[in-house]
Amino acid sequence: MKSFIPNLLTLANLACGLLAIVSIFSGNISTAAWLVGFSLVFDFLDGFMARLLRVHSELGKQLDSLADLVTFGVAPGFLMFKLFRFAMQGGEPIPEFLPYIALLIPLFSALRLAKFNIDTRQAEYFIGMPTPANAIFIFSLALMALYGSNDTTQAILLHPFFLTAITVLTSFLLVAELPLMSLKVKNASWSDNRGRIILLVVLGLLLVIFRFRALLFIIPLYLVLSLIF
Repeated sequence: MKSFIPNLLTLANLACGLLAIVSIFSGNISTAAWLVGFSLVFDFLDGFMARLLRVHSELGKQLDSLADLVTFGVAPGFLMFKLFRFAMQGGEPIPEFLPYIALLIPLFSALRLAKFNIDTRQAEYFIGMPTPANAIFIFSLALMALYGSNDTTQAILLHPFFLTAITVLTSFLLVAELPLMSLKVKNASWSDNRGRIILLVVLGLLLVIFRFRALLFIIPLYLVLSLIF
């Protein structure tokens, strides 16, 4: 029975991801963001419980990738599609096909997760941006554009050229041969974990100062610290 506990948490991740997609198409972006936040917690807990209970399985590994594809690939892809639609409603002249470029996000997320499953180099660090980090960035961008910015900033964030650039850039980063630090802490050594600790401390300070807007700085900060450490 205990062997199914991590899988149950993975299914909770998947369920939240599916509900997030429904919320996006209903126009409830803030609700979708909360659901993806819960998914992040479940995604952490399934791996944590698997290690704690020592119940690693091939089923759990594949199920985790499928859940991550839906929650951290399909959901942010559909959210980006929705942002393009918002841009069209704002009067921006957009070719009808342009919103579909958002499908690059789930497509490259699938490729990223498939590569991760067969890449033995990624035991200690990541190659390319993890799908959860990409999802956090895109949802943060959407929240800032829709709820936390003035008219000028919103016009920039919802400009079709900006959305296209973000879509292409983040899709590239998902599969780029770029070594990035893993956030898994395996010991209490400062030297082994200083990059992770600095990232968490700076992010905590940014959250206190800028609230949810701070999440938009996660990816640039994560990339810079990965290159340094």
